[in-house]
Amino acid sequence: MPIPNFPGKHKSRPIVTPQEHVAYFRQQGLIPDFPIPESVIFCYEGNLLNRITKAEKVEQVHGVGGGFYLLTETDNRVAVSGNNGIGAPSVSMLLEIYIELGVKRFINVGIAGGLQTTSHIGDVVVCTSAIRDEGVSYHYLEDPSTPALPSENLTAVLKQTLKQDGIRYTQGPTWTIDAFFRETVGEIQHYQQEGVVTVEMEAAALFAISTLRGVDMASGFVISDLIGDLVWHPQILAQETHESLFRLYQAARTTLQQHV
Repeated sequence: MPIPNFPGKHKSRPIVTPQEHVAYFRQQGLIPDFPIPESVIFCYEGNLLNRITKAEKVEQVHGVGGGFYLLTETDNRVAVSGNNGIGAPSVSMLLEIYIELGVKRFINVGIAGGLQTTSHIGDVVVCTSAIRDEGVSYHYLEDPSTPALPSENLTAVLKQTLKQDGIRYTQGPTWTIDAFFRETVGEIQHYQQEGVVTVEMEAAALFAISTLRGVDMASGFVISDLIGDLVWHPQILAQETHESLFRLYQAARTTLQQHV
């Protein structure tokens, strides 16, 4: 069964738009007036968000996600969004809201499984494309063969920042899937042969929405678990994972400041 299930979906108007959603919640007093940042960093790991809010001077804004923090030392031009759960549907809705509010640039920072046997825990990977094995992207990009791609320019600046900061990284495609417990051996072997580096749950959807809405999105991952030998080796809570995530966040912050 194809996604979307309804043929011709893309020729019909949506019943609720981001504009209507934001207008309603503002009317209800649930979205306050606040300085709209030009850029937002998405993160998913609670340990990373806690470290950011302790290391940075921040101002929390309620009503626009589980944890939305303006980085005041950037003159509120960069913000961090976290504590929103994981997976494409929840973060995609927030992305639409942030775009409607006026945010122009985004960097997605998360953990990912390493598909290749050459991957190591704590490796930083810059994403160059995403295989669309989730549902959200198909509701945004009409042609199912259209690739989910990040912003070329923003990705280039992120890579340059990583180099300047002395952070070693690899780059390559990711496999975005909704079902964490349904990543199968057959799929892993297939994507290994295709040269796919990581597997995660958000990138394809974020790239698709950003493409449709005309904003910039880049994405970087830290390898937190290895599945290249077809056995799960988790190190999600390892020190190497946490340290690499924070360094990747710092590079994302610098990258976005350079774009301001």
